[in-house]
Amino acid sequence: MTYILAIDQGTTSSRAILFDEALRVTAIAQEEFPQHYPHSGWVEHDVSDLWSTVAGTCREVIERAGITSADIAAIGITNQRETTVVWDRTTGQPVHNAIVWQDRRTAAICTALRDAGHEAMVRDRTGLLLDPYFSGTKLKWILDHVEGARDKARAGDLLFGTVDSFLIWKLTGGASHVTDATNAARTLLYDIRKGRWSRTICDLLDIPMEMLPEVHDCAHDFGTTRSDLFGRTIPIYGVAGDQQAATIGQACFKPGMLKSTYGTGCFALLNTGDTPVWSENRLLTTIAYQLNGTPTYALEGSIFVAGAVVQWLRDGLKMIRTAAETQPLAEAADPDQNVVLVPAFTGLGAPYWNAECRGAVFGLSRNTGPAEFVRAALESVGYQTRDLLDAMTLDWARATGGAANAATLRVDGGMSASDWTMQFLSDIIGAEVDRPATLETTAMGAAWLAGARAGLYPDRQAFSDMWALEQKFTPQMPQDVRRAKYDAWRRAVEAAQIF
Repeated sequence: MTYILAIDQGTTSSRAILFDEALRVTAIAQEEFPQHYPHSGWVEHDVSDLWSTVAGTCREVIERAGITSADIAAIGITNQRETTVVWDRTTGQPVHNAIVWQDRRTAAICTALRDAGHEAMVRDRTGLLLDPYFSGTKLKWILDHVEGARDKARAGDLLFGTVDSFLIWKLTGGASHVTDATNAARTLLYDIRKGRWSRTICDLLDIPMEMLPEVHDCAHDFGTTRSDLFGRTIPIYGVAGDQQAATIGQACFKPGMLKSTYGTGCFALLNTGDTPVWSENRLLTTIAYQLNGTPTYALEGSIFVAGAVVQWLRDGLKMIRTAAETQPLAEAADPDQNVVLVPAFTGLGAPYWNAECRGAVFGLSRNTGPAEFVRAALESVGYQTRDLLDAMTLDWARATGGAANAATLRVDGGMSASDWTMQFLSDIIGAEVDRPATLETTAMGAAWLAGARAGLYPDRQAFSDMWALEQKFTPQMPQDVRRAKYDAWRRAVEAAQIF
């Protein structure tokens, strides 16, 4: 039996997953690592934690499966996007902690650039908005605040990368400084139509282009691992940012297909084909995947806090001990209470893009308890998804000249395992929600990229045919209840932004 090793480096943990020749999960290893919050709205990772957990889980999953590295045909990598790493080319040591995608420290930089009239140019080239979410201003911040960093970068002594680039550099012993088009498209520095780094934007942010990685297709020869890591060299054949990898894993290869992934955050992508669609509703235009030199584009809506709200209930409020406790608590909540939680812990993402907004709770009464808090937390994910889908369907209808009807939504990620949450999602968006038989769609997307290039897995059409439904959720909520609950959410978001 031959296997593909998928590395799934996420915001709160790193995972290694082995897929067999039939794209079935054979073994999984996972390790969490600490989050660091130096100031309100700041989020960092110790870069050594990213590398040690990836290397450790890869070795563990090989041992757990009872195989050797000789049985692995290739590696596919998927990663948390936008998280920014700068390291020394010679020593491999980072010059600063990784600044995580959730981090909002560059809000003032973005405001200044917006006030100076640069957002239209940046959006035209990158499809993105001027927001702290993206890597470009994070990189500028590091170069501005680490003594001597910009001079070293200009001399070619410092390298920049999103997490995939850093991992590949480490895996290959410094032989490959590369990324793929989906990760490049999230940096705020990449022209998604011309397929190259934008010198105009790099100059605007005073970022030396010498430190940027080479950009490739999602399925490409990214280099081979050092032989001392796993006992032999293994080629790295697939790379995609986590949300794009999930789009691939969900087989959303046709224009109009839509997926939403529920991990730490929530990210909805709508395949728009070979033409980028620019949003009139503050959504992002991005690259869904790039194969054979041809990009496929997508509209994307990003929610900063989805699964993270459950983590907050567990670690911050101590209301639950495990995520599994949320469903029975939500079911037990008082139906007469309408508690609304706006989980803007690190600002609001699409379609609001308010970096300064913070979380708020509305509708508390003397009888409000943990069950009501939990239900409000789970409902917030559904409300935020509807915000995205309403904007997305309007943009898609404008681009295609069709009706703005909600499409069936394919879901994945940890929270999608909750029947209660997925039923509420279907109820509040008023559309069908399809949960696949395999929830490991992010890792599967990376595995398929690597395995297809290695000649182990089938082409796109055959891979699409393998997609299987595990459960379909259909709307059950009366229309007047749906309208009233969503109206309450919109009022809560408006009030939170005023505060």
